[in-house]
Amino acid sequence: GLKPGDRVIVEDCTMCGTCTDCKSGHPELCRNLYNLEGQPGMGEYLLVRHNSLVRFEGLDFLPASLTEPLAVSLTSVLNARIPLGGSVLVLGNGPLGLMAARLARLRGAGWVGITGLAQDNPREQARFAAAGRLGVDVAVRMGRDDLEQEVKRRFPGGVDRVIVSSPPESLPDALKVIRFGGIVTFFGLHFGGRSRVSVDVNELVFRKISLVPTFAEPAINFPVALRLLADGQVDASTLITHTFGFGEAATALRGIVEATVPSIKAVMLPSG
Repeated sequence: GLKPGDRVIVEDCTMCGTCTDCKSGHPELCRNLYNLEGQPGMGEYLLVRHNSLVRFEGLDFLPASLTEPLAVSLTSVLNARIPLGGSVLVLGNGPLGLMAARLARLRGAGWVGITGLAQDNPREQARFAAAGRLGVDVAVRMGRDDLEQEVKRRFPGGVDRVIVSSPPESLPDALKVIRFGGIVTFFGLHFGGRSRVSVDVNELVFRKISLVPTFAEPAINFPVALRLLADGQVDASTLITHTFGFGEAATALRGIVEATVPSIKAVMLPSG
């Protein structure tokens, strides 16, 4: 079904489709994954299996580059099982958190809040501004605002769902504001030694709180993500704030990390 000239997205990890889990309707549990087999993503050419490709039309490559991260956020939102008209708080207003907030609204949430750093720099200002354009009702500046007070002033019993896109150390904050019987889904990681948090298991049991980790591997929900981008239901122009060529990569990445530029999502263009 593919021919030269087709526009495609390459999945990072593809389900095999033949293992016991795939055949039992649980491809998300597949462990016989097809991947890029060590090929660099910036290579001029890639050799991948045909089933790792997702063809798309009616969308430029720039917005299409959001497919993978959008699919990650979508998986977290689906795992949250948001009730119609329910309240959702997203911890972390990075690109994935912002997309999760937008998707929560599309999924039927009646109220969506988001948190972000209180640092007064161009990057954080851009993220808070984008949150409003993506349909977020309330943005909480951590370190400046009291999260529990801000949430419980509106929802005394806590919110229905919390989606944690920020690092693991944010998980205790989620437990402070989740309602009895609520669901906390989380996908924020940390590889610098701060991946452990202390959780009161008695509280989880007695308050009937569900913790649902989300790991979007193998690649799943790519077709849905592409459709949301093509239909404009997720506005790529709000999220992609910068583009740069290979020769500008060092400067661009430094500006993003040091928060000196109003960047949300930056895309490197192979042709400069």
